Amino acid sequence: MSVDLGFCGAAGTVTGSCYWITHPGGQFLVDCGLFQGSKTVRELNYGSFPFNADQIDFVLLTHAHIDHAGLVPKLVKAGFDGPIYATAGTHDLLTYMLPDSGYIQETEVERLNRRNRQRGRPTVTPIYTRDDAAAALTRFRSVEYDRWEDVGDGVRARFWNAGHLLGSASIELEIATGQRKQRILRLLFSGDIGPEHKLFLPDPDANENFDYVFCESTYGNRRRTHADPERRRAILAKEVNDALQRGGTMLIPSFAIERTQELLLDLSELTNNGTIPEVPIFLDSPLAIQATNVFAAHLADLEDVPADSNPFQRRNIRFTASVDESKAIARFNGGTIIMAASGMCDAGRIRHHLKRNLWRNDSTVLLTGYQAPGTMGRLLREGKKSVRIHGEEIAVKARIRDIDVYSGHADQAELVDWIMRRLPLRRGLFLTHGEDESRAALRDILVGKNLSRRRIHLPQLDDVVNLMGDGGSRKRPGPHRLSTRPIEDTDWHNDYAQFMIDVQESLRKAGDDKKRRTLLRRLHRALKR
Repeated sequence: MSVDLGFCGAAGTVTGSCYWITHPGGQFLVDCGLFQGSKTVRELNYGSFPFNADQIDFVLLTHAHIDHAGLVPKLVKAGFDGPIYATAGTHDLLTYMLPDSGYIQETEVERLNRRNRQRGRPTVTPIYTRDDAAAALTRFRSVEYDRWEDVGDGVRARFWNAGHLLGSASIELEIATGQRKQRILRLLFSGDIGPEHKLFLPDPDANENFDYVFCESTYGNRRRTHADPERRRAILAKEVNDALQRGGTMLIPSFAIERTQELLLDLSELTNNGTIPEVPIFLDSPLAIQATNVFAAHLADLEDVPADSNPFQRRNIRFTASVDESKAIARFNGGTIIMAASGMCDAGRIRHHLKRNLWRNDSTVLLTGYQAPGTMGRLLREGKKSVRIHGEEIAVKARIRDIDVYSGHADQAELVDWIMRRLPLRRGLFLTHGEDESRAALRDILVGKNLSRRRIHLPQLDDVVNLMGDGGSRKRPGPHRLSTRPIEDTDWHNDYAQFMIDVQESLRKAGDDKKRRTLLRRLHRALKR
């Protein structure tokens, strides 16, 4: 008998987290997340799972972020009918997040199909719908922190607070192996680890002494600015005041869950003490509004919030839930702050606001979190002069700013500290949920602290390992959904968008129609080769 583990996501990239474990008593998943980033990576969401959904016994979720839980409705739609174990906070957030994800997919596909019909192309169907999300939510079972749960045949789990998000957890597992030599295999899945002294949450915690640890490495190559509340608010205040002094609109692409609430709390405090002017602050995201209400309901469970009032309610903070309310924001020509999802600018209402404001010299875009390769947020961070939104070229003349004091992820030093506190590791450490550069940098730091390089693994998507292999895990071959090319790179869709921008710019600069026609003929000849 063996215990095998497949890396079905977040291996060589930062999204699509999903571990598939087969053991003598059956098989189960830890996380079932949506892929984000370039179109090539996102297309994985539409393909088949690398396992049979109807043979999965149960699912364990580390937290509610869509890159960890966003494919659960697809899993249920494909035939999974077992329990989904998560903390109460995770369940509460997903009650809103999964239907919202279904709605986004429905609307994105509707827009795409309009274009497909006009171009004579076949239509497509959404990955899942709001109804599919509602069906998935009936499978949830809430668990408590620090308490063992018998979750399957020969498997028990314990959830530890990961300090990353309301309800987030690292998951400790004990699996019966059916072998005399080692009856129990002990595993720990970090989920996403929060930084120390994170707003709202306690510091991350977990047990020690495991056979294997599977640890995220999002910021494995980066040391971040560490800021107490006063310094964090001072950094935000400077960005806000600089943006408003320019006279235009300040756009904050914000992750709907927790990042939005952190920013609202600080903006409210800065307005209260007069550090920033009292200007309209629009929260233009139905999901973020619902999530803010969840946070308000959990105020007693949160740290760093006033005990006697709701910090998310203030006369200049305006929730715009409906489409009409969102469109009405366009009446303001400046002197406003607009917060809208998504945080990577790859979907949602923020793209409409970017379309209206990116070309304005007086506008400011403030990025406050990780931007996956190939996303609009990453392109803006990299300084692209033009981008394509809804098929149109938009010049980037707005001021693009980036701060890292609101990150929900531990940085390199904090990851190293978290891993060292899990020692001893009897068999090995797998670094996942990170780009290859980040994982390699984290591995090198750990080797410098006397961890064996041979026992630190950097798995790729769809790798499968035998966790009972003598002397550590053994990798076995299997079908891979993507080529060996690093999956965090931009793809041909990004290249095509840039090519179209370059062609239009060359035609504009050509000077006269004769030169433009010459350029087009050269392009046609190149295409026929």
